[in-house]
Amino acid sequence: MGLILRQRLCVTVTAPSMTELRRRRDSIVDTDLVELRLDSVKDPDVAGALADRRQPVIVTCRPTWEGGSFTGSEEERKRILGHALDAGADYVDVEVRAGFDALIARTRGKRIVLSLHDFEGVPRDLAERLDGMQASGAEVVKISVTPRSLRECAALHQAAARAKPTSALVVVGMGEFGIATRVLPSRFRSSWSYAGGLAGVGQLTPDALVKDFRFREIGAETALYGLVGLPVSHSVSPAMHNAAFAAAGLDGVYLPLPAIEADDFVAFAGALNVKGASVTTPYKVAFFDRVERASEIATRVGAINTVRIDHGRWLGDNTDVGGFLEPLRHHLSLDGIRAAVLGAGGAARSVAVGLASRGARVTIHARNARRAAEVAALAGGSVGPWPPKKDVWDLLVNTTPVGMYPQVDRTPLPAERLTGRVVYDLVYNPPVTRLLKEAAHAGCRAIGGLDMLVEQARLQFEWWTGIRPSADVMRSAALARLSCFEQPPAVEAATTRSQS
Repeated sequence: MGLILRQRLCVTVTAPSMTELRRRRDSIVDTDLVELRLDSVKDPDVAGALADRRQPVIVTCRPTWEGGSFTGSEEERKRILGHALDAGADYVDVEVRAGFDALIARTRGKRIVLSLHDFEGVPRDLAERLDGMQASGAEVVKISVTPRSLRECAALHQAAARAKPTSALVVVGMGEFGIATRVLPSRFRSSWSYAGGLAGVGQLTPDALVKDFRFREIGAETALYGLVGLPVSHSVSPAMHNAAFAAAGLDGVYLPLPAIEADDFVAFAGALNVKGASVTTPYKVAFFDRVERASEIATRVGAINTVRIDHGRWLGDNTDVGGFLEPLRHHLSLDGIRAAVLGAGGAARSVAVGLASRGARVTIHARNARRAAEVAALAGGSVGPWPPKKDVWDLLVNTTPVGMYPQVDRTPLPAERLTGRVVYDLVYNPPVTRLLKEAAHAGCRAIGGLDMLVEQARLQFEWWTGIRPSADVMRSAALARLSCFEQPPAVEAATTRSQS
């Protein structure tokens, strides 16, 4: 592994009072900067905010018209920020729309972060705005906008690459499509990234950024991988793969990458030099047409769950089949059994092919009869009614998302129809679904989706890196991530929506 240039982190602190703001400020350990959001405080006191600080700070007092909480006059806000400069704040953040040119001139731009926010999208004239902001002389220019696709996130990368070297940059993509800007600031020429409690704009917690995504270990040469689908925010795949990279000592990072379509990710991957990706709902079939070469099993299934980009060539594989079959080895022989598959999507295709390869008699049950027939044809199987009747299956496999978090009280099949031997639910969040609970109560053996998820992820990681990771490492990381869904996440007391 080559020399890693340390990425810098700024932690945003909000609080309802100065006492609490100082307490939270002083509780932060692993950071390079602390942003003190004085607009969140009912009794802002610059001297108190700066006194006895242990780390460099940015003082911000964001007005309501730029997404903050400050309701006073602009003159009052200018006095607060000017006082912060005079009192020795390392930086103050002022909005380009505020027109605080005199404040910028006071220090000839030194210690000024000039910021622009757009909560609705990415301005079409972003490049021109960036040029104008850099011409102001501000030491740091920050753009914080809201990409609505991975393409628009890639556009931020391109805008940063073309920016003049006259000032330092901070480029932030708010919302779910901008996570790459937060985890990989060095790729966007950002002087630092922000973390904190402003989850409403996509801000990650410091722990998530530093521990889960290994922020401090990422460098310019770090290999980028990700999970492509929509939605992907509740996936445990990033936790599993990042834990595997850490355990193997490899310079790689894995991000959730929501895409509005398959080609959305293709554009992003080209701009950010992505090395590989897991593919999930709803793009497993779509990516089969995007790859240059697919493996034999992926070709048979007609669906891709893994891509690798090798010197510009897109290669596709399907590890769902192997991942699905592995846990079944410990429960029953598949030869000759009656297997009922619920659903007719990409996962159902892999399950049907896998079952047929082991001699099972496959019946597909789905609301869409046409798609059910297509999947059944892959396995030489048949189409059954939706939902399946009692006493017609030995193995039931649920490939639908019914019962997935947060709709954990739902089930794809009434309890009175659980009359077979084994029930296998591919849903893994929660680890024990309502379907599995009712199956166990009915006397069936139950297999959870986490077993398959871990096994297929191990196969993916091995295909990308040549190293087969430990199942225990991936499972432990997945369970730790799943525990986050058991209770609502803690949030900062302030309700400000402004990105910092």
